[in-house]
Amino acid sequence: MEQIGLDRLTGIIAFARSASLGSYTAAARSLGISPSAVSKSVQRLEERLGLSLFTRTTRSLTLTPEGRDLHERALRLLREAEEIEQAAVAARSEPAGTLKVTAPFPIGVHLVAPALPRFRERHPGLSIDLRLGDRFVDLIEEGIDVAIRVGELADTRLISRRLAPHRLGAFASPSYLQRRGTPVHPDELVRHDCVNFRFQSTGQALRWPFQIGGRTVEIMPNASIVTDFSDAVAAVLVAGGGIGVSPTYIAAPYVEQGVLVPVLQEYVVERSVITALWPESRRGNPNVKAFLVFLGEVFPSPTPWDRLLSARVGDKQDASPMGARPA
Repeated sequence: MEQIGLDRLTGIIAFARSASLGSYTAAARSLGISPSAVSKSVQRLEERLGLSLFTRTTRSLTLTPEGRDLHERALRLLREAEEIEQAAVAARSEPAGTLKVTAPFPIGVHLVAPALPRFRERHPGLSIDLRLGDRFVDLIEEGIDVAIRVGELADTRLISRRLAPHRLGAFASPSYLQRRGTPVHPDELVRHDCVNFRFQSTGQALRWPFQIGGRTVEIMPNASIVTDFSDAVAAVLVAGGGIGVSPTYIAAPYVEQGVLVPVLQEYVVERSVITALWPESRRGNPNVKAFLVFLGEVFPSPTPWDRLLSARVGDKQDASPMGARPA
């Protein structure tokens, strides 16, 4: 029986990933190679099989009937290969090799990336491939070991663990508040310059959540500045651009430096939760086990950023007459 060659296996992997992700560019990003290399591997596979696997347009790839059948078979083959690899990895006692982690930009930049050197000091045999972005990825299809996401995501193939609350708060610079006054109720935001965030994935602007009268109310501010990057919101606020809503882990360092001040804290809502997710096949993986233990240190309860903001708000209230809150 003729043995399957390495080049043919490469073509199957490139084809399966391209079919799952819908483009050569996305497949190339997932595999860490160039789009042209993916395209050539798929073309060589088609030539060997004598089949057309994709209907190609300038914008997308669509599977042909023959391609759909082969895609299902290719996925089964890759799942078997994944199980073989994970069984071998689980047999090790020490973390080693490469750990693939994905996270949203702000969480990755502010919380995960700064902690990675400390993690590698403990596990020098382990290298980290950190992929940042808001694009939802299929962990199993793309070979991701651990994903950090905002929200409770339902996928029966994945295991999840709550890491920390994802709280949003309103902030402004002291200079802006001195110039324009401090709002004591969300209704007063209509008289202020607002800076808002727009989701890259949907193009929709953030609705600001507040707890008012025992219920959560979402406000769409008439923003004078809108940006699709959380750090840019904070930068505009620090520069005195107005009032904006930011995740507390982004704003807390600025509050500590005295360049941002929490406002409307009596109405803060726990927006969602930061969650770690990993495939069922990684349950016994020593790399994943070690990283999950470490994430427990990165996201303690309570988190240092929320603890800092609570202390600052408490100090502010103590400094007010009788510690009174605005009615």
